[in-house]
Amino acid sequence: MSELVEIVGLTKAYDERHIAVNNISLKLPRGRIIGLLGPNGSGKTTLIKMLNGLLTPTRGSIRINGQEPGVATKARVAYLPDRTYLAENQKINEILDYFCDFYADFSRERALGMLQSLGIEPTARMRTLSKGTKEKVQLILVMSRNAELYILDEPIAGVDPAARDYILRTIVNNYNPSASVLISTHLIGDIEQVLDEVIFMRYGYLVLYNSADNIRQQHGKSVDAYFREVFACQAG
Repeated sequence: MSELVEIVGLTKAYDERHIAVNNISLKLPRGRIIGLLGPNGSGKTTLIKMLNGLLTPTRGSIRINGQEPGVATKARVAYLPDRTYLAENQKINEILDYFCDFYADFSRERALGMLQSLGIEPTARMRTLSKGTKEKVQLILVMSRNAELYILDEPIAGVDPAARDYILRTIVNNYNPSASVLISTHLIGDIEQVLDEVIFMRYGYLVLYNSADNIRQQHGKSVDAYFREVFACQAG
């Protein structure tokens, strides 16, 4: 199967007036880093939650490696939410123990290596860490899995600019090459260097799905500049 993710006619409506995702169809290939881009309220997080089986579609379907989101896909999808979810009283090495027990594809050795490179002590309790360091720990946990699909919701939003390059290198160097990475972000300029393809969303609709190189060649501008142009036109 060449496509890793197949989305057909996907809709999520909370009521008649609030349609978060509206009739989206997409096929996402393997071996790509894909940017999921759009302003606040565009439906990105709702789409991500449906991919992770945290929300049920109103209509349409999702297949990840041929399977609907559920128990089987959770073993193949590594998800980084946009909020800290780890217990404040736990030590990092206790969290590593949990991930080792829960995920067969988790590499403790890889996680410890990334923690060491950032100067984060495995014996530290989560409550003693800054918000940015907590987010780094969460990213390390996700990228230490040998998953088929990595879904990262705002992975660089809470960290200082000096750490963003390290985080991007962590993403690029640690994901399974036959897998794909879906990154939702507002910081397009900081992350477009690693993107193979981009998805633009607004008001729950799919606006564009194209390769980053095609956008640069066809429009003679960066993905960030083209995004600003497209959404400035729509806002007017």
